[in-house]
Amino acid sequence: MAAYFNVRVYGLLLNDNDELLVSDEQEYGMQFTKFPGGGLELGEGLVDGLKREFMEECNLEIEIVGHFYTTDFFVKSAFNNSQVISVYYLVRSVSPVNLVAKTVAFDFDGEGEVLQSFRWINLTALSIADFAFPTDKRVVELLQDEL
Repeated sequence: MAAYFNVRVYGLLLNDNDELLVSDEQEYGMQFTKFPGGGLELGEGLVDGLKREFMEECNLEIEIVGHFYTTDFFVKSAFNNSQVISVYYLVRSVSPVNLVAKTVAFDFDGEGEVLQSFRWINLTALSIADFAFPTDKRVVELLQDEL
C-alpha cells in the first residue's frame, strides 16, 4: 500500500464549567479517547469538515472560535500506512448541547464493532495518559500550559 496524507480536524469544546468534551471510541479492535472530529473528505475544507463531524457525532451545530494547533511533527496512523496531519480548533456550540454525557470512560450503549460515547473532563483533571494518540497528547500538554 502506498503512503499518503490523512488530514483530520478536531474541535475543542468547553462548557460553562471549564469541562472539555472528549469522545471515547471503539473501532478496529481498539478503545481510545480523542477529541470530537475526524477525517476530512475529498473536496471539503477544514471548517466545513469539522462542522459536519460535530453534526454527525454530536448532533451539534458549532462555530469556530479560533485555531488552536496543527500537527508539527511526523505522525504515522495507528490504523494504516498514512501520515496524519491534524488541525485543532477551539469551537463554541451554536445550539444547546443535548448529547448524553457519560461519567466513565468507554461506557458504551449497545454492542458492535464501532462504538462511541462522550464525556466532559474538567480542564484541571485533563491527563495526557487519558489519550491514545500522540497529537491529542500534545494538545493536552498545550492546554495544560495555558492553565
